[in-house]
Amino acid sequence: MHLKAIQEFFKNIHEFPKTLKQSVVRHDKPTSERARSQIVFGNIFFHILSTRIHRYSLKKAYTFGLGVIAASSFVILLVTGILLMVYYKPSVELAYDSIKDIHFIVPGGRFIRNVHRWATNVMIVTVFLHMARVFYTAAYKKGRAFNWLLGILLLVLTLLLGFTGYLLPWDQLAYWAITIATNIAASTRELTDALNFTHYFDPGGFMKVLLLGSESIGEEALIRFYWLHCIILPFAMMMVLAVHFWRIRKDGGLARPDHITEKDLEGTPEDPLSDKVFTYAPEKTYGLMCLVKGKSPAVNRGPEQTVSSWPHLVIRIVTLFMLTFAFTCLYALWLNAPLKELANPAVPENPAKAPWYFLGLQELVSYSAFMGGVGIPALALLGLALIPYLDRRDQEIGRWFDNKEGKQVAICSFVFSSLTVIGMLAFTVKFGWLRNWFPQIPQLVITFINPGTVLVACFVSWSFYWMGKDNSIRMAAIALFTCFLVGFVILTYFATYHRGPNWEFYWLQSQWPGH
Repeated sequence: MHLKAIQEFFKNIHEFPKTLKQSVVRHDKPTSERARSQIVFGNIFFHILSTRIHRYSLKKAYTFGLGVIAASSFVILLVTGILLMVYYKPSVELAYDSIKDIHFIVPGGRFIRNVHRWATNVMIVTVFLHMARVFYTAAYKKGRAFNWLLGILLLVLTLLLGFTGYLLPWDQLAYWAITIATNIAASTRELTDALNFTHYFDPGGFMKVLLLGSESIGEEALIRFYWLHCIILPFAMMMVLAVHFWRIRKDGGLARPDHITEKDLEGTPEDPLSDKVFTYAPEKTYGLMCLVKGKSPAVNRGPEQTVSSWPHLVIRIVTLFMLTFAFTCLYALWLNAPLKELANPAVPENPAKAPWYFLGLQELVSYSAFMGGVGIPALALLGLALIPYLDRRDQEIGRWFDNKEGKQVAICSFVFSSLTVIGMLAFTVKFGWLRNWFPQIPQLVITFINPGTVLVACFVSWSFYWMGKDNSIRMAAIALFTCFLVGFVILTYFATYHRGPNWEFYWLQSQWPGH
């Protein structure tokens, strides 16, 4: 009897774990630069990263990891959202009860819902901060204009994800917040009504019906918001994110200065495995198919002062993900996601407020529905999209505020915009506006001359002042961007904490009149 095949069989069983690992992980132990590169290049999850990364890109005070935190929040939202979908029922009759079941009956349901809610807030905040970081370091220049546009699209998708998820609990807070938000979307009726052609052309009404499926919030709206929030928008977000990450690699990696000193690299890691044989930057472009003429973003950016993405970058990504997850979990344990009474169209909330990230718009809408809800936001998004196409002067990128002059412009703009916005709010609270002084004034005048448009005019004038003073479009852009950012923050704070019943001003919520 031949035992060789039997012995080989048992030997293969004994070595099965080893051979299984070798079939999955097709690279050597990361004891050399080549092995580290293979880990990144051959892994589907790490393939979005370059095999090497410049040490400057790993500076903590440069990016603050904001992009990674935003992406980590999105991953947390995907996982917790899928878990919530198991128990949620998208029906007017059943939605609120299913949320109560998740909150009070399903094991761990309250915690998962809390994590989902607070991860949304983390993502919205970090996306805004990430956009500000990219702008203030001029990382939209030198071939990165398209990725800047993708970033703006990601900002819009993030806000839409939060907006569409707000209605799903079907409680009073959700119902009336979405009522306000959809009225903001329909605010062009103010203009068409003033011009007396709403009967012929009603884009505001069309937008409202498109969102809600009818003139009021009901079953159709809930189903639409559910599909948008759970399927369409997450899929769009993943597609745009994939292109966004891909463009970062194709544009030469994270933006960094052309001239980096040893002082700039203080506190960044060095790769002990690097033999530092690279002595010059490449002068040719090597493609995957053939040797071609011409230059790519990688030219003149050689591998000097780079380290392997594994483990340096991977460790930072994993660490930021764990910190983001830990923060949302701790916050979820400390504070529950709100859940009020069952939605009742006959009992409006007073004050009825939109989600916090739309409260700045709601404050502007209180002055003019069209300009506050459509005109000013459209101008802001258009201005953001045009930045890299209007500011085309060549300069060093990758440094906060460019230089001392940029810091001075940002500080002066911060002070100017703070005083302007606070002064305008104080004036309107104390004295009102044109309608209070002239009750019969035409609505078109109120539409185009209101506190919101006055603020925009002040910000634009301030921007042109710096453009003429410094002969620099970049300085003008820093001034305008800072003004809008400060204005958004102050208006959001003001509407959140100082607007009470009937949208009146109160110093404290304890001063609200009793019901």
